Amino acid sequence: MIDGTGGPESACPIAPVVDIVFSRWTTPILWALHEYGRQRFVELERRIATITPKVLTQRLRQLERDGLVLRTYHAEVPPRVEYEISDLGRSLAPLFAALAEWSGAHLGEVEQARRDHDGRRVVRGRTYARRS
Repeated sequence: MIDGTGGPESACPIAPVVDIVFSRWTTPILWALHEYGRQRFVELERRIATITPKVLTQRLRQLERDGLVLRTYHAEVPPRVEYEISDLGRSLAPLFAALAEWSGAHLGEVEQARRDHDGRRVVRGRTYARRS
């Protein structure tokens, strides 16, 4: 929500969206649900191999609360729970596509800029190229 309090939202109106969509694990979860459809918890856990079960549970709950993910409980023995991206979450697809395109076109430039920057040294406030 944009407010007049002078917080980050007033300085950058997309800050709340970035906080919701681009937190550490949200993007891989939404991407997996968008790409592979409805999934059980263990399927998501396998697709995002580096996430812990605790963090996956927390993120799924938050995404459900934000309306980006739907949780379906099936009263069976054993109980089955499935997660899928909601229409609201699916509406982010063009944004993800644009970011994937930008990444393909420019990530190499970012990596080169980092190498160039890391190759410099600073002496008494002045920057010099490092000697090889």
